Amino acid sequence: MKKIQDFLEHQAFGVCTRLGEKMGLASSRIRIFFIYASFLTFGSPILLYLALAFLMNLRRYWRQHKSPSVWDL
Repeated sequence: MKKIQDFLEHQAFGVCTRLGEKMGLASSRIRIFFIYASFLTFGSPILLYLALAFLMNLRRYWRQHKSPSVWDL
């Protein structure tokens, strides 16, 4: 079961896990919130989820390319 969860977290950008770490909440509670909110609001939290995933990937990109190497000088 843990392998499946790790695979899904890696494939689903890890947004809920990252939010859980930042806010000190369990990621399962955040996932359930997203699921219920998506049903109640006809899918609008999915747009929020995708925007957060985009920002996380953009931030990761900037961190990797921020410090120049010896060859870039």
